[in-house]
Parts: sequence; structure tokens; C-alpha cells
Amino acid sequence: MRNAPTILHLDMDAFFASVEQASKPSLRGKAVVVGGIGPRGVVATASYEARVFGVHSAMPTAQARRLAPNAAYLMPRFALYRSISDQVMALLRELSPLVEPLSLDEAFVDLEAGDAAWDEASAREAGARLRADIRAVTGLTGSVGLAASKMLAKIASERAKPDGLVLIEPGTERALLSPMPVRTLPGVGPATGDHLRRAGITTVLELSEAGEDELVRLLGKAHGHALYAMALARDDRPVVAEREAKSVSVEDTYAVDIHDRLRIGLEVRKLADRCVRRLRGAGLSGRTIVLKVRRYDFSTLTRSETLRGPTDDPSVIREAAARLLDSVDTTGGVRLLGVGVSGLADYTQEDLFAQAAGELAEEMPEESAPDFGPERPEPAAPEWRAGQDVRHPEYGHGWVQGSGLGRVTVRFETPLSAPGRVRTFRSDEAGLEPADPLPLVAQVEAAVEGETDGG
Repeated sequence: MRNAPTILHLDMDAFFASVEQASKPSLRGKAVVVGGIGPRGVVATASYEARVFGVHSAMPTAQARRLAPNAAYLMPRFALYRSISDQVMALLRELSPLVEPLSLDEAFVDLEAGDAAWDEASAREAGARLRADIRAVTGLTGSVGLAASKMLAKIASERAKPDGLVLIEPGTERALLSPMPVRTLPGVGPATGDHLRRAGITTVLELSEAGEDELVRLLGKAHGHALYAMALARDDRPVVAEREAKSVSVEDTYAVDIHDRLRIGLEVRKLADRCVRRLRGAGLSGRTIVLKVRRYDFSTLTRSETLRGPTDDPSVIREAAARLLDSVDTTGGVRLLGVGVSGLADYTQEDLFAQAAGELAEEMPEESAPDFGPERPEPAAPEWRAGQDVRHPEYGHGWVQGSGLGRVTVRFETPLSAPGRVRTFRSDEAGLEPADPLPLVAQVEAAVEGETDGG
């Protein structure tokens, strides 16, 4: 482990919820929950105002609604989150060539590799500058942790939340870690934590005092050695610049269990097409097609088929997914379906055995889609989702607050406006249409142009 605190961990604060608050002035300072809003939905992110009520990520949305009934519940806008994440990651790469993204809102940076920091003072300056740049470019806040290792930098960023910076000075690591619960350390999940608790080990100090041999006996060789080293504040894991995706997948959870076998087949077909779009968007192809089925009783089955070579051909992936579905018993109903592709490559290989069938497997025309009767009726009006961007020819840009019973309620405001007024329309209101998200901050070019004109 290096001596200087030049490993930086960035964690954007309540990222999805913060984007929604920045985008919607009327929600700033309010409880906001982003995730699936149906009866089986799960919370993706909760704003800090919602966390006061006990709402947290991975919680069932139904439970969150009981805890915070007056919060705003919004569907995710992943394309917007991804575009803002790209801006943040670009700022990190200006600091160093060694940037290790962990998710859309979290990453490690090796500042020393980019000559951005070499001691405590320069590291603190780099972290402060990064936080200012993120706010200027995105309008959002991020918490920064600085330390001599990845483990400690992540702990520091947790202590910095929200909207702060914490640097762990070399030589203070053991004293900092000792009173912390064992779950603080990477690799200690609920099962390992319970196992250690039953052995009388609940803090990092007790973990180090137990000794390496005892931890190996309790947890096995690899895990025992690793945890003992971390308990002594030793973590030599490098920042890895490229983390290659191992698979690309999509899945849907259904509000009502699907029983009709034809409907299930059509859903799998749609998922396969969405998976292909993600593959092609990333410039990838894959050899192994994976089907995931969660049945009515919560049992989850996966089936896979490996092709002769990597492909991004939609007909090939559809057919493979359909063959896998044939091997699954869906009696009793299905609550979740997923299609994925693994064994990724950045090239494709002709799949000769599927070509002939593929010519017949073009996108199913709308008129040939099977009729599933009352289980999934055709909507009489557009389906509006809570949080969705819309535009109206008279009122301008806004977002959907809610819809139902043939009505849709829209608040008309923009990221740069004051909180806007609310209007309710018929769901089929002429002129009300989906819109693209607006920038969260004023365009820099306009400010520069104004300075030039005034010069």
C-alpha cells in the first residue's frame, strides 16, 4: 500500500434522485423515490429527504410508500442518468488515465498515475477541484474520499456523505478502522457477518485480534487471509482502468403473473430484441444466450445455449431464447423474464445454421401479434409514466406527476425555472407528447458568447 493518500473514490450523492430534483424545481428539498412504481417495484434510489423516513435502495416500493406516503415516486430515466454519468467520468479521466468505474455514479481514480496528486495537500486540492467541476458541469454534488488504498478511500467517501470530502491521513488507518463493524470491510456480506458474529467477532479490532489462523479456520484460506490483511488496513488492490462487461442482459418484472404461454413467448422475443439493441449500442456480440425465468413461487431458473461463434443477429438470439424457453415449465405463472448474452466479443461470426430461419424471423408486424384478451388490453390512450418528460404547445416543457382514469397531471417547469404550475388533461390530449430531458445547467457556450460580445 502506498504512503500518500492518492487513491480517490467518488460517489455521487443519491444520484438518480438528485438528477430528478435538479431536473424538477418543485421537488428540490422534497422526498423523492426513484424505481419501479408498480406493486412489485423496487426502490433504486431515495433522496436524503426520503431516507429520513427509513426508505432505502432495494426496498420494495410498496413498503416505501407506507413509510413515506407523501414522497414523489418516479420511474427511472436511465438514458439521462447515463449521459450525466458520462460527463462525470470524463472529468475523472482528465485527472488520471487510471479510472475504475464501479457503476454510473461511483468510481476509483489513481491520482498519482495522472500526476494529479503526490501528497496530502495536492490530493485534497485535486478532490476539491473535482467536486467543484462536477457541480459546474452537472449541477450535482458528489462525495469524495481520499486515502492510500481503495478500501480506505471508499470508507472515506462514505464518511463524507453527503456533499463532502474526507481524507484519511497515513498512519491513522488502524485507529480509524478498529471500532468499525466488520461489515465495513469489502467482502463481508450478511452471511459472513453473521458467521463472524456467532464467533464473537463484531468489530474490525476484534477481527485483527482473532488472528490470521483463526480467520482462515472460520472463513477459508483465501477469504481469511484477505480479511485479516484488511483488518490491519492493508489493501494492495490496484485501480483497474478497464472493467470489461461480462454480459449484457435485460429483464422485466410483471405486475401480474403471466400464465399464457403465447404471451410468455412474445415477452421473451421482445426482451431478446432489447438485448440486441444494447449489444449493438456497445459494439459487442456474444456466444452464449441466457434465459432467466422467475416463477410464481419465486423459484428462479436459468437456461443457456452456447453458439459456435459470437453474434449480434436478432433472429439468432430470438430463436435461441425461444428454444431455451421450450425447456422451462411455466405452469402456475411467471413473474419475471430476462434474456442475456455472455461470452462477449467486439466482432461477429456468421452463424450459418440459423441464417435460413433468420430470414423468416423479421420483426413481427403489429397486426400479426396474438390477441391475449383481457389479460393485457390495448390501451385506449397513451401511457404516461410518473416523471416522464413531456411538451405541450401552449404550456411548454413539463413532467408527468401522475396518470390514471383517463387523465394525466403535468407540472410545467424546467431545470432553470421556478417551480411550475400543474395542469390536468385527458390522457389523449392533443399536442401533449413525450419530450427529451433538458440540460440541468445553463449552457457554458452561451455565457462565453455573452462575455465575447461585451468585450
